[in-house]
Formats: sequence, structure tokens, C-alpha cells
Amino acid sequence: MPDEPDDPDYTVSGVPTFESVRDKIESRYETSVGASELDAETPEGRSVDEQFEARQRAAAERLAQIRESMRDDTH
Repeated sequence: MPDEPDDPDYTVSGVPTFESVRDKIESRYETSVGASELDAETPEGRSVDEQFEARQRAAAERLAQIRESMRDDTH
């Protein structure tokens, strides 16, 4: 009769079970999603998002200006 593991999340030889690995991954994913949601709700988190969006808009506008100036130079 084989020995029973001390921890049900591991086999007798000390290898983690598939279920325990899956549970750890799901738990970490849920924690990450929750942290992201909470961060988006804080003024600082919203500020970072707004700054990023403003930079994206500015970059798109600058790229449009560069393209327009290149068109003007070729004609």
C-alpha cells in the first residue's frame, strides 16, 4: 500500500497535482484582474489612463502632421 501524501495538493513523490497548479493559476489571475479593476477606480489609475490616451492622441496628430508635410514636399 503506497504512502498517502501529507499534503493533498502534492503526490507522494512531492509533485504538485494538476488541480493544485490550476487553482494557483486561477487565483493569481483573479487577483490580477481584481487589482486592475481597483486601480482603474482610483484617481491615480484614471489619471494614468488619461495621460496615456492624451499621449496617443498627440502622437497620432504629430504623425498626421509629418505625413502632411511629406506630401507637401513631394508636390
